[in-house]
Amino acid sequence: MRVLGIDPGLTRCGVGVVDVQADRRATLVHVSVIRTPPELELEQRLLAIGRGIAAALDEFTPGAVALERVFAQHNVRTVMGTAQASGVAMHAAAERGLAVGLHTPSEVKASITGYGSADKKQVATMVARVLGLDSPPTPADASDALALAICHAWRRGATAAPTAGSAGGGLTPAQQAWREAEKSAAKRRL
Repeated sequence: MRVLGIDPGLTRCGVGVVDVQADRRATLVHVSVIRTPPELELEQRLLAIGRGIAAALDEFTPGAVALERVFAQHNVRTVMGTAQASGVAMHAAAERGLAVGLHTPSEVKASITGYGSADKKQVATMVARVLGLDSPPTPADASDALALAICHAWRRGATAAPTAGSAGGGLTPAQQAWREAEKSAAKRRL
């Protein structure tokens, strides 16, 4: 499964593409950060972000798109910019008939590190480890985009079903932790 992950933002929008095999091995395909200067008019910034995302979608032809879910913060201006960049990304994906998976930051952290409150350095370190990279991608927006793509693939069935007798059902420790967290959350909703 090829997934394009997007860490939306107006100044820096992370874009990461990974291929994930049925055995959960992930391979880096592409990572970049779309940058727009704050002094540029908002509509021009959104246009640049849209063009950058469209170019990645067209060049790498992912089967799915993963996007960070916008959540409330104290800084309304930051939330608005993130939401606007998210809308541009969803539009570009929908134009190509691609479903968009929305993931919260804590969901992504739990999926990648096994701990929903991991810091950015921990996430970046695990992204590098999962992808077999010598060092974490920088800036953090790049690592976050890759983490989103990996999280989405691992959660959406790009992985093989557990084999009988495999330790932990064939899941990594982070995936085991995530599965347990999902089960716990589902029980609370009932």
